Amino acid sequence: MTPETEDLLAAATVVRLPMRVRFRGVTAREAVLLEGPSGWAEWAPFPEYSDADAARWLGAAIEAGWGELPAAVRTEVGVNATVPALAPEQVGPVLARYDRCRTAKVKVAEAGQQLADDLARVREVRAVLGPTARIRVDANGAWTLAQAVEALTALSAVGLEYAEQPCASVEELAELRLALARAGVDVPIAADESIRRAEDPLRVARMGAADLVVVKVAPLGGVARATRVVEGAGLPAVVSSALDTSVGLALGVRLAAALPRLEHDCGLGTAALLEQDVVPAPLLPVDGRIDVSRADATRGAVSRERLAAYCVEPGRDSWWRERLTRSAKIYATETWATQS
Repeated sequence: MTPETEDLLAAATVVRLPMRVRFRGVTAREAVLLEGPSGWAEWAPFPEYSDADAARWLGAAIEAGWGELPAAVRTEVGVNATVPALAPEQVGPVLARYDRCRTAKVKVAEAGQQLADDLARVREVRAVLGPTARIRVDANGAWTLAQAVEALTALSAVGLEYAEQPCASVEELAELRLALARAGVDVPIAADESIRRAEDPLRVARMGAADLVVVKVAPLGGVARATRVVEGAGLPAVVSSALDTSVGLALGVRLAAALPRLEHDCGLGTAALLEQDVVPAPLLPVDGRIDVSRADATRGAVSRERLAAYCVEPGRDSWWRERLTRSAKIYATETWATQS
């Protein structure tokens, strides 16, 4: 079922949620919560994204609020902690918000910081979590090929599970994999932006540019479509969030639960980065995991009092509604939106 634009607008509430720490340049997360006949959904494309990008995010919200989700093949999903580009002394308090997570993703290559800052942060994560923890780093495509080789050679001494999107282009990722292999640096490469923001998300696999793929429900247009991307890539997958509220995270859990193969902990614990959420009990990992049944229950636990408390001012509300209208128009013309 595809709702009319008027139905989407009637179902929408726009909120702004304060964050505990700055993450991805954001100190407050704005999102549109949509109450559909199948349950609550979230639409929260970042403001700088194009309307075409936002239309794919809308596909995920329509699937969640007006459609059906694929069946789960597992009852729980392992979750990693997420460490923003913080000073080493701030690492411990952030990790303390994650209940016994065995894996941590650490942001690196932050604008204005140096490789020494990244090394100090990753070393502190290792010191806090211990020698058996899995540590992955995420550069969001900020390094050149030469910078990536230098940085990953240095960071590999701490022990890395993989490096997420170290360079921006698929060609650079493919070259980087070869350069690291020649240098004897054992750091697998994961593709994120090259999957979720690409016209052809399978090009990464065809070019041998990654060892695994990072997939996110909203940017890929929903659980069903993200599952098809993973199947087409034929590579191990990690399901991650796009700095979602607990409603959006619940959809990520459903994607992770639907994948036939899931070898890595997933980046679905970012509710810990929010100061407030749209549900009374945020969807946080317990003993490093999230139960699928708890994720499903979260989608039905949206608090109208919280929506009212964190609603945006009228001008910002209008901005989002105009964007929703434009994105709905694009979504209605996309062939991928009607594929089964």
